[in-house]
Amino acid sequence: MSTYQSTLDYLFAQLPQYQKIGGKAYKANLNNITDICELLGNPHHTIKTIHVAGSNGKGSVSHMLASILQESGYKVGLYTSPHLKDFRERIKINGTDISEKEVIDFVSEYKEILTDIYPSFFEWTVGLAFYYFEKKKTDINIIETGLGGRLDSTNIITPEVSVITNISLEHTAILGDTIELIAKEKAGIIKKGIPVVIGKTQKETKPIFEEIAKSLHSPIHFADDIKVEEYQLDLIGKIQQENARTAVKTINVLENLKSEISKNHIVKGLANVIGNTRLLGRFQVVNQKPIIVFDTAHNPDGINKVVSEIEKISPIKLHVVIGIAKDKTHKEMLEPFPQGSTFYFCTSTNERVLTGEELTKIASELGIKGKSFNSVEEGLLEAKNNASESDLILVTGSNFVVADII
Repeated sequence: MSTYQSTLDYLFAQLPQYQKIGGKAYKANLNNITDICELLGNPHHTIKTIHVAGSNGKGSVSHMLASILQESGYKVGLYTSPHLKDFRERIKINGTDISEKEVIDFVSEYKEILTDIYPSFFEWTVGLAFYYFEKKKTDINIIETGLGGRLDSTNIITPEVSVITNISLEHTAILGDTIELIAKEKAGIIKKGIPVVIGKTQKETKPIFEEIAKSLHSPIHFADDIKVEEYQLDLIGKIQQENARTAVKTINVLENLKSEISKNHIVKGLANVIGNTRLLGRFQVVNQKPIIVFDTAHNPDGINKVVSEIEKISPIKLHVVIGIAKDKTHKEMLEPFPQGSTFYFCTSTNERVLTGEELTKIASELGIKGKSFNSVEEGLLEAKNNASESDLILVTGSNFVVADII
């Protein structure tokens, strides 16, 4: 009889996983997920969804939407990636992770069929999410893309609303090396006649989104006109105001589809995202004196926004416990930190992340000095030993780095 751990061991051992091997697990078509869902009875045809893509903020926006809809009395499925502590975090209903038994039973029942298709780890997980949400008869499901949009495994759904948070340079080897090319990939989630919400108006991307939406006869809505100053957000940071605008605009568009969501539901939803959905790692303050912050920022835009928040706090000194994936733009991710910061370059348990020694060498070539550590835990311990009560310690650079310490 399978245990939960043996089930995960099987999945991680048998199926290529983007989080571990990177681009080699990315497939440039939707054939596998289409075949998987057909074998599962096409659950994605039955469930109602909201589809969320973007370079930064898509996880936060997804959790905000889920929280607001939960406060409105809906049974809400939430699919996000990657997980930080446990695989089951990827698939939730009203903030509760899918059970170990559900994971075990699904793998046991479909193991042979799915092995024949040989899906990627992500394709397999998307199939499980759609199957689970359909089985549990959810009212609405928030589906976050993994990578890109057009060829992302989640992109076989026809949502109530498509959402694109913002665009920055990321995964350039796969998605393209310009903002415009990446925007076109993300815009691949726009469906014929289905409204789309754009979280951030950017001069490089606005014409692209407008042109694609027009060609598909999809109403397009920009979130810039939404005022969120009146809302109390439990997610910290100015970036979360941008994410809140996107979420509220999406709810407004959803209301046009006859959803019954009141202003009070939005107020409560935005104030209780962490409690309702159990979101981790978004400017998460875990200690005072010194302040210790965990943030999963993993590209230059995300790092810039985190640094902006830290500057408002004005710590005496900043200690940066950091690890960066091999396929990122390392220079642009290291440069935003203020002069005088102390760096602790860490080796993650995930092989996609540079070793502490590799990152130390890259940093030194940029004139940035720091020490390398064999684990995130060692780096954080050293930072704690060095920090005074008025300092700030930031653990960042990758989902995997934050996952290691959480």
